[in-house]
Order: sequence, then structure tokens, then C-alpha cells
Amino acid sequence: MNISNKKHFLTVKDYSVSKETFDLYHDEVLDMLITFPQPSLDNLGKYYESEDYISHTDNKRSLFEKAYHFVKSIALKNKLNLINLLQPNKGKILDIGAGTGDFLAVAKKDGWQIIGVEPSEKAKTIAKNKGVSFVKLTSELENNSFDVISMWHVLEHVPDLDKQIKELKRLLKPTGTLIIAVPNFKSFDAKHYGNFWAAYDVPIHFWHFSKTAIKLLFEKEEMQLEKVLPMKFDSFYVSLLSEKYKSGKMNFIKAFFIGLQSNWYARKNFEYSSHIYIIKNS
Repeated sequence: MNISNKKHFLTVKDYSVSKETFDLYHDEVLDMLITFPQPSLDNLGKYYESEDYISHTDNKRSLFEKAYHFVKSIALKNKLNLINLLQPNKGKILDIGAGTGDFLAVAKKDGWQIIGVEPSEKAKTIAKNKGVSFVKLTSELENNSFDVISMWHVLEHVPDLDKQIKELKRLLKPTGTLIIAVPNFKSFDAKHYGNFWAAYDVPIHFWHFSKTAIKLLFEKEEMQLEKVLPMKFDSFYVSLLSEKYKSGKMNFIKAFFIGLQSNWYARKNFEYSSHIYIIKNS
């Protein structure tokens, strides 16, 4: 990644695994941040080696994990309602980065034909027990074969961004819908916590998007951003982790207050902690 023409934005620590520091550089044209250095594909796996990497487990050991899964159950209903609203006739859905398979499991129960992609064997094993089917690589799939493709907090993890967007274009039906959910580095909670903001999650988050970045990146592939939706729960979850990184303990009251504040400010400037982007073929 060439960052010679990019402006240094922030230095951030990997609080979860390695304790190493990484730099974020601002691409002013796209209005997005780039993590540097980015780990090689051979070394990337070690940065995911944490028992606390919550999307790869169904554990409910702590109050935090129990709260996460309670909120996730609400989010699953909202996700199902969203895809049914966007594609009332249902059809085929591909979830890239399917994790432990909960979203695809509820979609399957609701009558969708499902397929997932997930690099974590641990998460995939859990998902298969829920009736979720997988392919190893999206290159195995046919052109224009999906009514909905979803990436829930996954695009920021993809090493080759341009290649991934081209692949999404190839797989989506001309009348299909792409759903992308990513953190927003322009949110109040991001600015409040600075280098402690948990959603930077370096180095496994290669990219840090704004609304402008998503619009421009997909326009390159003749895809149109149609709608931006808030993910209001994310401000509380991210603030809770950020408090842990900042002070060494989870301050539920303070995190709740910052999350509430973030959503309050976002009512005016629409810069929520995370956004869902609805994208269609142009």
C-alpha cells in the first residue's frame, strides 16, 4: 500500500492481541483512512487469535458477551426485515464473512436460499451445526447469481478492496441488492475516543470508511449508493470496548452516556458509529 501521498491521521494500538502500534493515513480524495503497515496474508491469522473475538464464538461467559448476544438477537430480526423489504420475493442470498451463521440461519428459516463464506474454521463449524452451507471462495460461484449479498462488518477486513468490489459486482444480479455495514470514523464516538476507539481495530481493519468513500468506491464499478441506514446499537458496544482500552475496565455507565451522545449528534449530521449502505447496480 503506497501511503507516500497520504496525510498521517493517527497512531493506534492493537489492544486485543499483539499490542503493536499502527498508523492511519488519510486518503483525502476518497475520505477514508488506511492502516499502515498492513500485515501480509501469511501473518494476518495471528491477529485474530483472541478468545475475545466475539463474532467467531457463541460464548456467553461474561455480562458483556451476554449483552452482545441479546443485542445481536434484535439485530438479526432487523436484518431479516431489511432484506425482506428490499427483496420481497426472496431468492438467493450470499453472506460474506458469515461468522457463526446466525444471520443465514434466520434467513433460511424464513425461506431464503442461503450460502456463506467464512475464513474461520472455528466459526464455520458452529455455523454448519445451524444448517448453514458454505463455499470456500466466491470464485466458485456463478456470475449474476444472487438477489442479495451482505457483508456485515466485513469490508473493512478485506485486504484487496478493489478486487472485492469487482467480485461483488460480478456476483450480484442486475436487479439485486448489496448490503454493506461498516464502522464510521467520522462519528462522535470515534472523535471522542481518538486512538482508543475500538472500531479502528488495527491491523485487522485495513480500511476505515466514510459515506463519501463508500459512494465513490462503488461508483467506480457502476454501482449506486441508494440509501444509508444507522446502526444505533454500535455506538454503545464500541464505546464499551473503547472504555476498556482507555481505562483498563469496562465502564458501563460512561460508555452508555457516550453512546447516547453519539446517536444524539448523529440525528443532525447523520454520522453514526456504524452505517448500513444499500447499493444497487447502476
